[in-house]
Amino acid sequence: MSKAILKKGREESLLRFHPWVFSGAIAQLVGNPAEGDVVSVWASDGTLLGCGHYQIGSIAVRMLSFGQEHLSESFWTDSINAAFLARKAFGLVDGASTNCYRLVHGEGDGLPGLIVDYYDGVCVMQAHSVGMFRAKKQVAEALRSVYGASLKAVYDKSSGTAPFKAGLELVDGYLYKAEGFESSEAVVLENGHKFLVNWNEGQKTGFFLDQKYNRQAAARLAQDRRVLDCFTHTGAFALNAAAAGAAHVTAVDVSQFALELAAENGRRNGLTNLDYLCADVFDLLTRMAREKKCDYDYIILDPPAFTKSRATADRAYHGYKEINLKAMRLLPRGGYLATCSCSHFMSDEMFRRMLREAAQDAGVTLRQIEARQQAPDHPILPGVPETDYLKFYLLQVV
Repeated sequence: MSKAILKKGREESLLRFHPWVFSGAIAQLVGNPAEGDVVSVWASDGTLLGCGHYQIGSIAVRMLSFGQEHLSESFWTDSINAAFLARKAFGLVDGASTNCYRLVHGEGDGLPGLIVDYYDGVCVMQAHSVGMFRAKKQVAEALRSVYGASLKAVYDKSSGTAPFKAGLELVDGYLYKAEGFESSEAVVLENGHKFLVNWNEGQKTGFFLDQKYNRQAAARLAQDRRVLDCFTHTGAFALNAAAAGAAHVTAVDVSQFALELAAENGRRNGLTNLDYLCADVFDLLTRMAREKKCDYDYIILDPPAFTKSRATADRAYHGYKEINLKAMRLLPRGGYLATCSCSHFMSDEMFRRMLREAAQDAGVTLRQIEARQQAPDHPILPGVPETDYLKFYLLQVV
């Protein structure tokens, strides 16, 4: 096994169990590791720190085990079973109203670079590192071991997430299928509502699971309201609001494919108080502000991440401020705003500052109703701040 020997004093983060070793912290690589190999990591004084996946780039090693030089034979099964038992403790396994959840959330579950989402018997994985991509068969076997006969399929959707410069054969496809299983979609339950999930063509693994409880919280304010759900994707916030008794909900997205799925979800749940608008949200809010016409007293803003790096955080800040400012100006007194950011680089402090500045520029006073984060199947490790990424606020214009 190859070794990564750190520079003096650069082991402090690993002693706090942060799983990243940056390339600048490595004094010497002993051996000739290929990308994705498991390498052992040592302090400059010869202390064994653990082992992890080696990769060329800023993050050179993603730690899989602390204090061990090698991965045990049962490492993959033990790690995925631990993640499964955590979800069971959260009440997500065998739940009567929810049968979809995130099973593995990268660093939050001690498996940096790996995402696995569970959809009623189908596991969809995404590898964000070479090591995890190369370990996909072990992951699939571990999933079969944990779920047993109830597992219908394991689908690898890493073509858009694994490092494309590593020379990997990035072709999405099934790693396992039970006999007779032939599908690329499933109807799942979340909060008692039915959603069609297409893991082949949908964004990410097919659905966004981190907002499941935030959707419930937003729905509690929707009764008798006229709701504008912006960036609706497949309609999850819109559907929860409509089912909670909203007078009417307009679901907006720039993707016609996403809106077709949203409309199908609405039909499957027997909801008739919904309509769908294919439009750019920035353009729509700008036009409504210019025309000083708003038929809504509740606006939901659930945009995609405006920044995925620290370098573009300032530009993203202005994007978040623009849509929130316009929403605040459009809402009547007493109206509600649900707003969020799913970017780690848009910190909670930055997001709160943006809301204060937007409210000041809009000439409104806001009352905070709730401040929330991601669902617990997307675990946050206090010692790994990168795992804390979702900010969600419910506000009222007073």
